[in-house]
Amino acid sequence: MIGILDYGAGNMHSVEKAIKKLGYPYVRIEDGTYTGEIEQLILPGVGHAEQAMKQLEERGLVSYIKRKVEEGIPILGICLGMQLLLDASEEGDAQGLGLLKGTVPYFANPDLKVPHMGWNDVEDVKGHFLLKDLPKQTDFYFVHSYYAAPKDTDDIIGLTDYGTPFASAIGNDYVMGVQFHPEKSGEAGMKLLDNFCRYAKKKVTTC
Repeated sequence: MIGILDYGAGNMHSVEKAIKKLGYPYVRIEDGTYTGEIEQLILPGVGHAEQAMKQLEERGLVSYIKRKVEEGIPILGICLGMQLLLDASEEGDAQGLGLLKGTVPYFANPDLKVPHMGWNDVEDVKGHFLLKDLPKQTDFYFVHSYYAAPKDTDDIIGLTDYGTPFASAIGNDYVMGVQFHPEKSGEAGMKLLDNFCRYAKKKVTTC
C-alpha cells in the first residue's frame, strides 16, 4: 500500500491518477492519526514552502513522516515535496523536514527566466533505481523557482542544466525526491513512478 500525503498540495489528484493508472493500491493520508499499514510514502507539492510546512505541521504530518522514515518506510518527494525533504528553503525562510542535509536556494541568475518551466533533460549520474531502464539523459517536465542544493554530493541522483547544473533528483535508498513532475512527464514519468513503487522497499534494520 502506498500512502499519498494530502496537505492541500496542488498536484495531489494528478499524482493519485498516475499511481492508479499504474495499478498500485494507495491510500490518501490526510493527518498524522492514520494507523494503516503502508509500504511507501509520496509527498506531492506545488506552492509555497513556508505555507506547505505549516499545513503539514497543523495536520500532524511532520511527526508522522519522520516517524515512518525512522521505521524504514521509503518516501518520494515531488517538486515542492522534494524541497521539503531538505533542512531549509530560502522561500519564506522555511524550515524543512531535515530528512536530507541541504538547502533550497532561489535561481538568482538575472539572465535566467524564472520560474524554470517546461521540458528539460535529467542526467542519471548515480545509477539509482528511480531512473532504472531510462536513458542516460531523459526529458521531464519542470515548473519551479527554487532548487535543491544537497550538502552531500553523494545524494545527487540526477543533474539538470539551467544556466548552471542543479540537482533535479536527490536521495539515497530510502529518502528520494525529484524536482520535476513525473505525473506530467509522459511515459518517462510513469516509468520513474513505477520504479519507485516497484523497487523502494522498507529498510530492514538489525541489532
